[in-house]
Amino acid sequence: MDSDALGAIADSFSAVGTIGAFLVGFRLLRREHRREADRAEDERRAQAERISAWIELANKRDGTRDLTFHIHNASPMPIYEVELPLPAQGDEEPHVEFVGLVPPGQTIQRPAPTEWLRSYVEPEPVQIEFLDSAGRRWSRDEQGTLSRSE
Repeated sequence: MDSDALGAIADSFSAVGTIGAFLVGFRLLRREHRREADRAEDERRAQAERISAWIELANKRDGTRDLTFHIHNASPMPIYEVELPLPAQGDEEPHVEFVGLVPPGQTIQRPAPTEWLRSYVEPEPVQIEFLDSAGRRWSRDEQGTLSRSE
């Protein structure tokens, strides 16, 4: 083989190596962007994941029983505009129990509708909507699924 042919082969290998290095670098960059996006989403969800709401039977001092909504904020920051959407029965309009602010590390209690006492069995989660401390609106359904609301 002459030196021109060897030079051409060497240039071809060099070009393939350069393209390969570019593709590997591009792939690593995309992977890092995905990791960064996942990390940012985790940071956005961090406070919202620490919010829960449920309904539970409470015994009163006079011996009667009441159903009570519990809204718990296990985060280090308050949550705002807390609402408990209540399901409508029949032709009723849906009603919302407005709670307002829940301070960090506290559980707020509100009375639940008395007619719910007939179907109550055990503590169970309820739907909740709220603003986190960064102003993002979140919703958690009765199954505990957290989603961002617009």
